[in-house]
Amino acid sequence: MDTTATVESVESVGPDTYALRFTAPEGFAAEPGQFVKLGTEIDGESVARFYTLSSPRVGEAFEVTVGIDPDEGGDFSAFLSDAEAGTEMTLSGPFGDQHYDGEPRAVVIAGGPGVGPAVAIAERALDEGAEAAVVYRDDDVAHADRIDALRERGAAVRLLDADEPLTDAVADVLTGTTGETVFVYGFADLVADAETAVDAAGGDADAAKVENFG
Repeated sequence: MDTTATVESVESVGPDTYALRFTAPEGFAAEPGQFVKLGTEIDGESVARFYTLSSPRVGEAFEVTVGIDPDEGGDFSAFLSDAEAGTEMTLSGPFGDQHYDGEPRAVVIAGGPGVGPAVAIAERALDEGAEAAVVYRDDDVAHADRIDALRERGAAVRLLDADEPLTDAVADVLTGTTGETVFVYGFADLVADAETAVDAAGGDADAAKVENFG
């Protein structure tokens, strides 16, 4: 779908991390873990980037979570963090098949802005009566309130520093039960470490649903 979406709100959800809530255009549907392309015009030039949904479901609205590097973030990052309610942007998608699809146990390994799809998938799984686990590696925790709520609802949550190995945490949350599915969302180093940790824990990294942010 190629259309437009209107910003409802922008909320800081962690250091240099923002959740943008959009009014969903008519007919737009997406699952947690899928991503969309958002765009605008800055100084006469069209600019667009891909962002993974951080809302457990799409109804009248949907959300994406944006991590901004203060040293490397460009004009589009600044535009998003400063966007006001009523700002209209181009919207394409959704894209991707590495999303939650009713699995009975979802284990999400994430880093950086991967926290968005992590909490969305875990929330959706719990809402549907399934089990969920989240392993999140980053020095600064984003969506801390949602992570706390997941833990209170019975999800297994492991929070790690950015340079901490994933092996023990992943081994703690993998159960090997039928239908258990591993989801990985993060940059290349996180993805590589996650795949190694899954294999070391006796899982099948090749069967994981992975979105590599590059």
